[in-house]
Amino acid sequence: MIRFSTILLLSGALALTACNNPDRFGAGGAGAGGAGGISAGALGDPNDPNSIAYFNQTIGDRVHFAVDQHVLTPEAQTILAQQASWLNSHPGYTAIIEGHADEQGTREYNIALSGRRANSVVEYLVSQGVSAARLQTVAYGKERPLAVCSDESCYAQNRRAVTVVGAGAGV
Repeated sequence: MIRFSTILLLSGALALTACNNPDRFGAGGAGAGGAGGISAGALGDPNDPNSIAYFNQTIGDRVHFAVDQHVLTPEAQTILAQQASWLNSHPGYTAIIEGHADEQGTREYNIALSGRRANSVVEYLVSQGVSAARLQTVAYGKERPLAVCSDESCYAQNRRAVTVVGAGAGV
């Protein structure tokens, strides 16, 4: 009876694992090419300045960080200033700021670092007039890489914060 229960439990675990869709967050990670698995068409026309697709593609939905840093670079501040301007012009939208880290370091360290990165973005957006009530953060650490390799070119892509815009109650 114990053996049957063990086999049944393992079969169930394998079945659940088989249901996993590794590309459920778009091409390679959250916010990459499909904003959490939403089709590009649902995001609107990238030529329409009022659409999420325009925000993602023209303004830019992500900023990058140096190794072990959560301080915003001048390039990141330029992108975030444009994000803030767009968000201030579109009060019906909210945003989740996703913090990410590269694979170096422990899981706990990277969760904390990615949280600081997300908070840096929120602080900057708020300093530009975006209501804090419209912003949330989530720290993914190294759990959702865009690029997978043990090379600086991949690490640099994964040290990021992504602004995921969605419809919500504007404040």
